[in-house]
Amino acid sequence: MQITVFSTKPYDEDFLQRVNADYKFTLNFQTSALSASTAILAHNSQAVCLFVNDKADAAAIASLAEQGVQLIALRCAGFNNVDLKACAQHGIKVVRVPAYSPHAVAEHACALMLALNRKINRAASRTREGDFSLHGLMGFDMYGKTAGIVGTGKIARALISILKGFGMQVLAYDIYPDAAYAAQAGISYVSFDELCAKADIISLHCPLTDATRHIINASSIAKMKHGVMLINTGRGQLICTKDLVAGLKTGQIGYAGLDVYEEEAKYFYSDESDAVMTDDVLARLLTFNNVIVTSHQGFFTQEALTNIAKTTLQNVQDFVDGKALVNEVVATA
Repeated sequence: MQITVFSTKPYDEDFLQRVNADYKFTLNFQTSALSASTAILAHNSQAVCLFVNDKADAAAIASLAEQGVQLIALRCAGFNNVDLKACAQHGIKVVRVPAYSPHAVAEHACALMLALNRKINRAASRTREGDFSLHGLMGFDMYGKTAGIVGTGKIARALISILKGFGMQVLAYDIYPDAAYAAQAGISYVSFDELCAKADIISLHCPLTDATRHIINASSIAKMKHGVMLINTGRGQLICTKDLVAGLKTGQIGYAGLDVYEEEAKYFYSDESDAVMTDDVLARLLTFNNVIVTSHQGFFTQEALTNIAKTTLQNVQDFVDGKALVNEVVATA
């Protein structure tokens, strides 16, 4: 079995090669992202391995099928960048890594909260220049505040456990509320509107679907507490970024911690420090001193990368062996 790995970074190759010592697949590493024009790089491969910014649209899927690709192995949890209906039409199976390390992303979300609240970036920059004054650095106790968690999957539950440890009250919104979990965790499920109205900190952990795209928009922002903190470690398109910028300008949004961005594919995972930023919205976001943008690194821990590599290659092995694909994703009607 040959696997073409798209969007390869040095750490991808490192961890996949280590784990592949137990599988003995032929790994064809490509730095290019998948698109209709780069799918030819998968020639002679029976499987491709993709990441979040690979574009597996209908045209790319058709080209992969022409190369003889039978399996798409995502080394991530999200699959919104894959045209599942096109895959079904061409007989290509799709598998993913549903839970590589919920703790990694949850801890990163918490790190964003703490850094924003206590102005860690500004304080560190000042003290490096010998400025030890405290003006502009005041934060708030997280103890006793209300966190609103959108989506209650594994990552959200890990974060909720952390926030409960701070002594926070937790409200949650999920289209499939879990009453047993709520009772065990000591949280309350509420409507999305109520969560917006009552939460001091809102953190997004729901998948990107047609229903959740731009769930954070001008209307929902207007319902939030003035000065609310918004955290997104999920998918960039959960937030309408232009509306977020407008909310930051009025002070309705008091803080924003973003590990993802709507149009991140052009910038994230590459060094663009010598280039002129042509994305005016992202450039504007980066001017706010109450905004932290990180480059989709919430997953980036040693444990998570090891788990991603193991699950990805085991998914491929299960396909080779004709076993049930426990991590398969299929198109819905």
